[in-house]
Amino acid sequence: MSDHPNPATPATIAELLTRTSVRMFTPAPVPDGVKASILDCAFAAPTAGAQQLYTIIDVADPAIKATLAQTCDHQPFIASAPWVLLFLADCRRWLDMYELAGAPARQPGTGDLLLAVVDATIAAQNAVVAAHAYGLGSCYIGDIVEQREQVVELLGLDPYVFPAALLVLGYPTEQQLRRTKPARFPREAVVLTDRYRRLRPDELRSAIQARGEDFDRTIPAFCKRKYMSDFAAEMNRCVRDYLRPFLD
Repeated sequence: MSDHPNPATPATIAELLTRTSVRMFTPAPVPDGVKASILDCAFAAPTAGAQQLYTIIDVADPAIKATLAQTCDHQPFIASAPWVLLFLADCRRWLDMYELAGAPARQPGTGDLLLAVVDATIAAQNAVVAAHAYGLGSCYIGDIVEQREQVVELLGLDPYVFPAALLVLGYPTEQQLRRTKPARFPREAVVLTDRYRRLRPDELRSAIQARGEDFDRTIPAFCKRKYMSDFAAEMNRCVRDYLRPFLD
């Protein structure tokens, strides 16, 4: 990840390689012009058939932000973030347009949902890159898929709409600017040629060791803290319920 044959690294490359999540922000508001530019960049992201299969909710109400801070596994920095954007995978808008035009249209299925999730996530990442270029920090909140019943009621979500990505953005504090980007896996652990294969035991161990971690300590602890956690179980429960309308 860190070997750059060209010493004059383009700014965008440098930003992608150095960006890390930011969870503490200064009180400074994000100017409207900067917001508009970042949203323009989100809209410019690759999208299936130019459909933009997403809706973006700009969460401005402090009460809603405070509730999301609780439903998203109790993370108070969400409530204090200067700018909160929720990217929704939206399978309702085009269905409404088909019906308005009198075009025979089936109900959305799981493939439509997955395509919309990809669309929404790519748009969110474009927003993250644009925000970083403006000096803004950001953090993805995966816990937005938890507490489905509360979130649906809070935001008025349609059955054919899924919360794909929650972003908090703002100007980072000095402490956050000093944060080091967590290590990534080496290329050989991630990039395969032509066909998928499972990594061998030695390769799995090497992938963790390359990140400067001890396999026998890191993996059991991570499994207990993340994979087998209560919030992971709640996430899976909620996603199953979000999927139901697309399976009927």
